[in-house]
Amino acid sequence: MPIDAAKALAAEPRSGEITWDRKDVQLYHLGVGAGIPATDPDELRYTLESRLHVLPSFATVAGSGSPGVISGLSMPGVDVDLARVLHGGQSLTLHRPIPVEGRATATGRIAAVYDKGKAAVLVMRTEVADADGPLWTNDAQIFVRGEGGWGGDRGPSARLEPPTGAPDRTVERAIREDQALLYRLSGDWNPLHADPDFAKVAGFERPILHGLCTYGMTLKAVVDTLLGGDVTRVRSYTTRFAGVVYPGETLRIRMWQPDGSTVRVAVSAAERGDAPVLADTIVEHS
Repeated sequence: MPIDAAKALAAEPRSGEITWDRKDVQLYHLGVGAGIPATDPDELRYTLESRLHVLPSFATVAGSGSPGVISGLSMPGVDVDLARVLHGGQSLTLHRPIPVEGRATATGRIAAVYDKGKAAVLVMRTEVADADGPLWTNDAQIFVRGEGGWGGDRGPSARLEPPTGAPDRTVERAIREDQALLYRLSGDWNPLHADPDFAKVAGFERPILHGLCTYGMTLKAVVDTLLGGDVTRVRSYTTRFAGVVYPGETLRIRMWQPDGSTVRVAVSAAERGDAPVLADTIVEHS
């Protein structure tokens, strides 16, 4: 079996130094749709260095070389075909606000291996800390098709009961035709998001938007719509990638507020009959 769960879980964590500066933050913000309208004071908090704050989902690209999905798939006990790999979900826990410039240590390991029968699920955990202590913890849930069935722990269910009733807020966010080309400059160079020929080989009619770009666009919409634009109120953010979205389409983002510290979110592609894009999405906040 290509995945040896015991060996993968026992492997030594991998650590490395990461750095970022305000230019990296500004580029990421532009990559997730900030800056429209360009002179809007609310947008200048994402684009102008003198007013800059950091959208917490920047943690998914900070350093552009921190231990992540691809490096995790080369950990001891893991030997899989990348063509069978799907990014199934992402969760982020903030320990304190992310500074505009930073130098930190990122430590990556496989935190869990689950047997889903027809697939294995790897939980790739990255913990980041600087000289002042922990900053954030990122978990990426990676589905490896065809690698389950060894009788291991099935793990928790990723599916949540959908929110009930009409959403409290619904917003739409247009995706620029060049959105994926801009977002990939923050470090994800997968040709699936830029090369039409590669996308067709992968089974798509054209290049698709990065799931983590949609992830960032959605968090920005929640912060701007329900949290008064205050990025420091975000405590955690989790989602399941339920479908693809193409540059040029429109994200329809529905939000429910079941209590004073939680936002439930569902994201769909408006032009394709509200085809699901993000599901089981929760933002916990102060």
